[in-house]
Amino acid sequence: MADRVPDLPALTDDCSSCAALCCAAYPFEAHEDFAILKDMDSPCSNLANNFRCTIHPDLAIKGFGGCVAYSCAGAGQRVTQVLFDGEAWRDDPDLLTHMTHALRVLRPIHEALKVLQEAHALPLPDALKSRAISLMAALCPPAPTSVWDFEDDAVQDALHALPDFIDQLAPHVDASL
Repeated sequence: MADRVPDLPALTDDCSSCAALCCAAYPFEAHEDFAILKDMDSPCSNLANNFRCTIHPDLAIKGFGGCVAYSCAGAGQRVTQVLFDGEAWRDDPDLLTHMTHALRVLRPIHEALKVLQEAHALPLPDALKSRAISLMAALCPPAPTSVWDFEDDAVQDALHALPDFIDQLAPHVDASL
């Protein structure tokens, strides 16, 4: 059995290494999770010039429960630091849509990697552990330099294979409980 988990990127948020991509990438609808209406690819009105939220300590109180619950799973800093070499859209506004698109591509991949990492840690048959490793490897293109590396068919196929893999885990997870 191939039991070596590939080197994974950081799968936890590091907002200090990100250009507040989540605060620009996603649209908000004014309802219970967001107090304002915001278009996709536009900065939140609560975002300061230093990429910090001006209401962060009071997000839930001010009606931004969606922000409280959000996690990029490390995709934001990977986009900012790796794919864009630390550049920021505030310095070059033309980068905004490219960076936010990259976040929307990488976030589900990072979330899938977290799920696969957790699955691999379970007491599973060797075949399922091997499948988890092969999916992780497919989601980690070697030396990626652009979002296109993550839009590659092999990466996207691995991402789309995750639900079927999770379904295969159910009988084994139930038995271990």
